[in-house]
Amino acid sequence: MSLLILGGTADGRVLADALFEAGIPVIYSVAGLVRMPKVQCEVVSGGFTQFGGLAHFIRARHVSAILDVTHPYAQTMSTTAVEVSRELGVPCWRFHREAWQPEQGDNWTIVSDWHDALPLLQAKRTVFLTAGQVDQSIVDVLAGFIGQKQVLRTAVEPKITLPPSMRWIKAIGPFDYTQEHAVMTEYNIDVVVIKNSGGQSTIAKLQVARDLGIPVLMFARPDLPSADAILRSREACLDHVCRHYR
Repeated sequence: MSLLILGGTADGRVLADALFEAGIPVIYSVAGLVRMPKVQCEVVSGGFTQFGGLAHFIRARHVSAILDVTHPYAQTMSTTAVEVSRELGVPCWRFHREAWQPEQGDNWTIVSDWHDALPLLQAKRTVFLTAGQVDQSIVDVLAGFIGQKQVLRTAVEPKITLPPSMRWIKAIGPFDYTQEHAVMTEYNIDVVVIKNSGGQSTIAKLQVARDLGIPVLMFARPDLPSADAILRSREACLDHVCRHYR
């Protein structure tokens, strides 16, 4: 009876290897948009549509539990995982690190979506977009902000048409303080747009923004359906899963 890990994060890769080494039969799933993960267990890339959907895959591969270690903003996948787990009667656990909390010196504005964010960006000179891929409609609005420049950093090349005002940087985290400081000073960034991922891999941009007095526009985490267990540390996750399989 296998454990299906819905991955795509650094935590997902670490947990996949640790659980595999603990003797648990692990299948690690990723979207496959960025790169193939280097893990010891079996990897499934490209989603579950190719197998007739998640429920069909779980039945066919005798999956006895789901561990969701996707990005906290992977709302569709996390929701599907809970719904399918309830349908099939298998447990679904979720590992998401605690969200970042503002510290002294931070200047954060929390927004729910781009509709709320765009008016707050209009008066800025250089916007650092670090919240993942951006839709063409959003880019078109940003391009209309006279005199503004944007720096878009993503792991995968955008599939949209970028305006002359926007520069794309390809980069895959984790990012350290020196890297983030160099980007923000080189481009004279005066606002950072970010998702509240939590953890240490991308927190450096918040530390640099704090030190340089740069405001941060933070997308709130989406609401997700309740999983059978919510785990906040790797240690707690390993203990929970191992106890179940033993």
